[in-house]
Amino acid sequence: MTDSPIDTTVAHTARVWNYWLGGKDNYPVDREIGDEIKELAPQVVDVARGDRTFLRRAVTHLVQEEGIHQFLDIGTGLPTADNTHELAQALVPDARVVYVDNDPLVLTHARALLTGTESGRTRFVDADLRDIAKVLEAAAQTLDLDRPVALTLMGTMGHFEFDQALELVRAYTDALAPGSFLAVCDGVLAHMDAEVSERTMEGMRLWQEKVAQPYHMRTVAEFGRFFEGLEPVEPGVVSVYRWRPEPAEVDTVRDLPQYAGLAKKV
Repeated sequence: MTDSPIDTTVAHTARVWNYWLGGKDNYPVDREIGDEIKELAPQVVDVARGDRTFLRRAVTHLVQEEGIHQFLDIGTGLPTADNTHELAQALVPDARVVYVDNDPLVLTHARALLTGTESGRTRFVDADLRDIAKVLEAAAQTLDLDRPVALTLMGTMGHFEFDQALELVRAYTDALAPGSFLAVCDGVLAHMDAEVSERTMEGMRLWQEKVAQPYHMRTVAEFGRFFEGLEPVEPGVVSVYRWRPEPAEVDTVRDLPQYAGLAKKV
């Protein structure tokens, strides 16, 4: 495991996100910046919850409709409710899940909280996602990479410049077996009028100044490029809450500057 200290004087992505989701694994500095950004862009809390909603819907679809029992969750973040292994193993107890992150606080909590069922297997890998060979070698100790795997990247790729993010996504999907799936959810520059857009951009500037990890919002076209060469799962690349809403939710869904998509490697 990493020996890096946990810095409680600088806001951290995983902890701010945890705060927006109603978690308790955060510090005053995280809550302070979280509240400042929320005041500028109140939709950020719905965005955080939408990310988790998409994960739940995608995992359910993958298990029930696609027969996927293996998951590689990269950029895990702090455990909250509806973690990938909880969702998958509630539907199929022998599901195998590998989490990947290199944040010391995430690692500390993961050891205690990210545990699986008796028949399923859950493992946490301490690695930088940019070290693709290390991640895949470690994942192969739990997952059968010769068979289909669902790769999930929830709110992760926005921490990289676009060209690097695209290169990383393609490298991982190229390494997976045919029949595997890619699920991505991240911020986009869409569905905002002039006033909301200005306040959101101010919130992003505040984030870049005060949070340890920068974040880059994409255009809708850029976000869609993550799925090039893959077979999209309906409804394709859409605002997060429009990805397979429950029938009772359809009339209440609103668009947010957070997009999601799921696609199959054929």
